[in-house]
Amino acid sequence: MATSEANTIVGESIVINGNVSGDEDLTVRGRLEGTLTLTKALVVEPSGVVKAEVQVKSCVVSGAVVGNVTAADSVEITKDGRMVGDITARRVIIADGASFRGRIEMGEVDVEEGGRSTVARAPGRPAETRLSLAERPAAGAKPPAPPVAITMGAVKRKVVVRRK
Repeated sequence: MATSEANTIVGESIVINGNVSGDEDLTVRGRLEGTLTLTKALVVEPSGVVKAEVQVKSCVVSGAVVGNVTAADSVEITKDGRMVGDITARRVIIADGASFRGRIEMGEVDVEEGGRSTVARAPGRPAETRLSLAERPAAGAKPPAPPVAITMGAVKRKVVVRRK
């Protein structure tokens, strides 16, 4: 079965130490330590552990990542994923149940591709705040109180909602 997309898999019993770079998708089921630079996607499966400075197009974390991740497109931490480190990406998705400790910077991302530096820009739109049906005020009710600290996994962040 041949596909046009190349994908490299680091097996569960494999340990890689050093600098890894490439122009294809990488799936990590084993352990990778050092630096990782890809022009495509990184997938860390539940059995995978990455202790590295990571620079990729996109990243999906279902295992463990320790280190900073810079992605030209997106970083997703699934409900089984664990990450300690800073994220810089256009889009960041953290599923309910995921564990994350670090900082997130969204918007412009400076990513080196093939030795040259490019800037990916996020669409210029205001941030949205979505409330579940249970959190929405009833028609004619007073607006909610000022922002309060909320907990995201092991990280506390203050959410600020501005109304016009």
